[in-house]
Amino acid sequence: MSETYLTSATGSVDFVARHGLWTDAQREAAAEVLARLESLEFVRVVFGDPHGIARSKVISAPVFATVLRNGMDFSPGPFVFDTGHAVAIDFFASGGGIGVDELTGAGDFIVVPDPTTFRVLPHTGRPTGWVIGDEYLRDGTPHPLSSRAALRRQVDALAARDLEFVVGLEVEWYLTRFTDGGRPKRIGGFGVQGEPPTVEAVNGGYQFNSDSLLDAVMPVIDPVLEALVALGLPLRGIEHESGPGQLEFTFNPMPGLAAADAMLLLRTITKQVLARSGHHASFMALPALDGFDPSGWHLHQSLAQRSTGRNLFTAEPGGSALSPMGMAYLGGLIEHAGASSLLCVPTVNGYRRMREGFSLSPDRVAWCTENRGAFLRVLGAHGDAASHVENRIGEPTANPYLYLVGQVSAGVDGVDRTLDPGPPAADPHAGTAAALPRQLDEALETFAESRFYQTVLGSELHRCLSALKASEWARYEQWLAKVEPTQDDDVTEWEHREYFGTF
Repeated sequence: MSETYLTSATGSVDFVARHGLWTDAQREAAAEVLARLESLEFVRVVFGDPHGIARSKVISAPVFATVLRNGMDFSPGPFVFDTGHAVAIDFFASGGGIGVDELTGAGDFIVVPDPTTFRVLPHTGRPTGWVIGDEYLRDGTPHPLSSRAALRRQVDALAARDLEFVVGLEVEWYLTRFTDGGRPKRIGGFGVQGEPPTVEAVNGGYQFNSDSLLDAVMPVIDPVLEALVALGLPLRGIEHESGPGQLEFTFNPMPGLAAADAMLLLRTITKQVLARSGHHASFMALPALDGFDPSGWHLHQSLAQRSTGRNLFTAEPGGSALSPMGMAYLGGLIEHAGASSLLCVPTVNGYRRMREGFSLSPDRVAWCTENRGAFLRVLGAHGDAASHVENRIGEPTANPYLYLVGQVSAGVDGVDRTLDPGPPAADPHAGTAAALPRQLDEALETFAESRFYQTVLGSELHRCLSALKASEWARYEQWLAKVEPTQDDDVTEWEHREYFGTF
């Protein structure tokens, strides 16, 4: 297709064309997007920050035609604030203190919309588009703090080997009802979140997979389901979990980058649609609400041959649990389990799922076939064409790009080094297996020392994530030092305020 539409009225070549940022597929998608703008009033340009939160600007549809070619400026605030909006990166230091020169002085960066992600939101009053963008420096190079760029590098490297990272999403979350209209009782500030929304449970829970409990909440979640289908997400199933109003959504397998984009869209749209009906959706792992059960994000993963779609983890019938490639991939996940924990479970609260004694929340570096107590559960083994690995430690708040990049890079490292995962565990909670990190500071220490993830993510993003999480943990410890001691297993007021509303 011709690139003449990428040339401005002055004759200068636009940012996208000047730096050769798009593939043929993106150029074709851009032409289709431009043709749709006449029916829209606004477009939201979105990117996922290091915490996996969607940050956006809303612009008029005519202006978006220019933004599509040139990108638009964004403040680096989302790169320097921790989960509580405390400044964790010294952006007045040289290179922001983490080696990114354009961060010095809080200079803007550029978000270029990826036209292949363009959708029209079904829940807004005014016709509004929604598009995920990629972060760039002004010289046209991918921003070193972009988590989407980190995943794209892995995906592109696999494509060059005729491989594709295939991901299935299985996400638990809580549906509650606002009792105060969602209005905060106390406003927050930098480093101090405001009061979380006051809510009530929509049911009593604890009738696992109850059809009646699910049916009772369907009138509330129907608009969410309609929106997700309209947005093109491959919704597979819905079920009611154990806790009061605890739901699980599963999706058909998707290529890795599309799966991460889908997770960003899922969390964002679910919260927005439900808020319009007076309900609150939270992906926090364990809210500080009586009787609530932990929620997880179980990540199903495999490698396929890109040219044929063939699952490369499928073993010969009656043989090993997985093919030799699948077993080596499993070995890589085992090898990097400790350091990857920060990417799977990035909050203080998420580690409450991983305490010893709760059989469905793994706490040891172990794998099994068809055992939900294992860190890594192998499903469909012994010749099944759907054979894959399920990571069971992830929490629903995790940055989807970082969660996925942490997994695929570790697995492929195992393939390249032919790592042996060892035999399956007879008891995935046995003390003979190495322990996974039990709280955020342990995970942070292991991650910060990982040369592997420093290479995979780039030193700048590695340092940025370490600084953000160190700030989050420090604020938590400072709060703990000021309050009366509580039971170690009790979710604190700090955690509920920090995560329940935002995530």
